[in-house]
Amino acid sequence: MLSPLEFANQIGRPYQTVLYWLRRGLVPGAEVKQESRGPVYSIPVDAVRTFPEWEPKQGRPRKPLSELKGKPRRKV
Repeated sequence: MLSPLEFANQIGRPYQTVLYWLRRGLVPGAEVKQESRGPVYSIPVDAVRTFPEWEPKQGRPRKPLSELKGKPRRKV
């Protein structure tokens, strides 16, 4: 098992991003233990190997084209 910091270093992502994913349950196989100082996360080593398959996408999803048709374009 890896700590969030070790996991972040191995996948090349910021520690805060990994914590965000963990708090939202986006890391498969991650375990959380509630301790007096707060939650402690453990991430399986296999999550590093499979990371490209489950990597969360950034930003919100695009609107379907059907919602965009007929609307005037914004001028920049």
